[in-house]
Amino acid sequence: MNTPFDEDPIPPRTRPGLLARLRASFLTGLVVIAPVALTIWLVWALAGWVDSVVLPFIPHQLRPERYIGINLRGLGVIVFLVFTVIVGWVAKGLIGRSFIRFAESLVERMPVVRSIYSGVKQIAETIFAQTERSFEKACLIQYPRKGIWAIGFISTSAKGEISQKAETGGQLMSIFLPTTPNPTSGFLLFLPREDVIELDMTVEDAAKLVISAGLVYPEKKQKPQDKAA
Repeated sequence: MNTPFDEDPIPPRTRPGLLARLRASFLTGLVVIAPVALTIWLVWALAGWVDSVVLPFIPHQLRPERYIGINLRGLGVIVFLVFTVIVGWVAKGLIGRSFIRFAESLVERMPVVRSIYSGVKQIAETIFAQTERSFEKACLIQYPRKGIWAIGFISTSAKGEISQKAETGGQLMSIFLPTTPNPTSGFLLFLPREDVIELDMTVEDAAKLVISAGLVYPEKKQKPQDKAA
């Protein structure tokens, strides 16, 4: 007759084998090394590309490798930065502004070139210009239908003809809806204020969430009253 004491005991938890532990350590090290290595490679490749574009304009007598025998990668980046600063400083002056207006007037007379120039200029001003225009806050909206939520960025309140002719009783908000994983492309939507839910996370954290396709969530920050409690 069997008794409860005759049952087999619960087997002890087996320790992972050597190969499993090596595999886990390898994957952990890969997670640490891969972002650093990829960042270094991208910076190195970008510096090499800038050098290949800028260095042909520098006379051979002025290149450092002629005197030290070593090709210094990054010299073209330094030259490009110095040249850009000088151009920006000149463009802020009266002579520089006059020259830019004259050059733009010539470009406006060229049918194909003026379209390309105006488009590139608008993109450059949007990305690089140091202005006070920026997204105010991150928000949640229902898109493309109710019940499906998407992250957007509040740009401004709709004004002018858009606000006047829209068939809404309240104020309209200009919302930029980014795409994943490239948040620089997306859609411009005009939504009623009551349909826009503002988020506590910063615009940078929301952009990281969009770029990572929902894998990187911002850490929840305690409010001052919660810390005091």
